[in-house]
Amino acid sequence: MKLIHSNFQIEDAIDGERILKQIELYGRTCYKSEDRITEDSARKFVARIIKSGHESVLEHEKISVRIICDRGVSHELVRHRIASYSQESTRYCNYGHEKFGSELTFIKPFYWDNENSQEKYALWKEAMEFSEKAYFKLLEAGAKPEEARSVLPNSLKTEIIVTMNLREWRHFFKMRTPENAHPQIREVACPLLEKLKSMIPVVFDDI
Repeated sequence: MKLIHSNFQIEDAIDGERILKQIELYGRTCYKSEDRITEDSARKFVARIIKSGHESVLEHEKISVRIICDRGVSHELVRHRIASYSQESTRYCNYGHEKFGSELTFIKPFYWDNENSQEKYALWKEAMEFSEKAYFKLLEAGAKPEEARSVLPNSLKTEIIVTMNLREWRHFFKMRTPENAHPQIREVACPLLEKLKSMIPVVFDDI
């Protein structure tokens, strides 16, 4: 059994300034004001359209992110409708094979990392160990991976490629970074937001 924490990897080579210039070019089509584009006009233009609520222009640019999380979190991710997803399949992946280290990988709940949560963490770990043993026993008994997966828990690690346009990423962050969001989705969403803020000016500054 392997334990890891949630993490992410941005799959696109992001040029924030290029993205702003493209958004400005597309947006100015609405007003036929392309003649007002200058070397430094993009930031002000994008800030203005966001402030005015004209966010449909942001849909022209997208970002793809590989998110490594537990399957419970992935169920929240796919509730965002305007997006494309490619997810590791427990139906087709046989975790008994060497390519997976012949073991299951689980996302360790970060909120049980302190001394006050030792009992809860021990109970969780015991449950993960039990599910791993049951999964491999089912495979040994001749079950197909798509059948054996029925004993796999929400804490099982999964990889999911998430592609959203910038407007939908803004909605995602507004929904998934507040304190009342699930703590494990915040574990991914909060650092991802900060990373994108550092890579793309203006677009996420108000979140």
